[in-house]
Amino acid sequence: MNIFILSVGEHVYSTKRLYDEATKRGHDVSIINHMRCSIKLSGGKREIIYDGENIIDEPDIIIPRIGASATRHGAAVVKEFEMNDVFSSARSLGIIRAQNKVRTLQIMNRKGIPIPDTLFSVNPENIKEQIELLGGAPVIIKMQEGTQGMGVMLAESKKSAKSIIDTFYRMNMHILLQEFVKESNSEDIRVIVAGDKVISAMKRKGLDDDFRSNIHRGGSGSKVQLTNQEKTMAIKAANYLGLPIAGVDLIRSKRGPLLIEVNSTPGLQGVEAYTRLNVAEGIIKYLEKKCSTKNSRTKR
Repeated sequence: MNIFILSVGEHVYSTKRLYDEATKRGHDVSIINHMRCSIKLSGGKREIIYDGENIIDEPDIIIPRIGASATRHGAAVVKEFEMNDVFSSARSLGIIRAQNKVRTLQIMNRKGIPIPDTLFSVNPENIKEQIELLGGAPVIIKMQEGTQGMGVMLAESKKSAKSIIDTFYRMNMHILLQEFVKESNSEDIRVIVAGDKVISAMKRKGLDDDFRSNIHRGGSGSKVQLTNQEKTMAIKAANYLGLPIAGVDLIRSKRGPLLIEVNSTPGLQGVEAYTRLNVAEGIIKYLEKKCSTKNSRTKR
């Protein structure tokens, strides 16, 4: 296969691991900086120009590694490849949906995937009522497009919650409020999904003085055994967003597992280190299967 990894950093751990595993398995692999790609539309013809060349017909498969700051342009590049019948490990619409936490949770709620009680509003005049709708303080306050634990705060009292929420509203920042699930004990589960299978899962634990469990914020991880319900939830969530490869984040609560987020560009460093599984290889094997199936259908 000819594989394009869309990434702004060839030395980023996840990018490098995917490159190394794909190369090891005999594939032609290129790391393409999507921010240096130009899209040309003219007379019904589509072109993606990179370093002066039209590359739209070159890859069999693309693996987008699109960061939050490049969502719009990166998704547009992915869309052009998709319209040229190139399989993507993350569909353009899925990338956009996953980047917006509210849109993700709206889809999950409509599809019957359990989520924490969530509220979003832009009205600074009824903040007290908003907090009460979630059962009162403490409440979680999240920026709608934060990543790696950034833009996530715990307001432990009504007074602090009102102050933080009011500040964000006055700054025209888009946020959402969620119930604080105390029994999750600053832990969550990151599930790596490839198609209709879970290829890895780890439990993440936050620092003693930090309710956030993200490893980028100093937390730790360990391998975890998922229940059948958790596996099914993770696979369905990725599928509902249009993400063949995804990182799905769950927490365990008294009422069962709850979905908190879906990531279209899951990092591999933590999950490979703590589970000691070759997640990058699992992703490449899945893509090989998809490409093989696609080719067999084309020949018919």
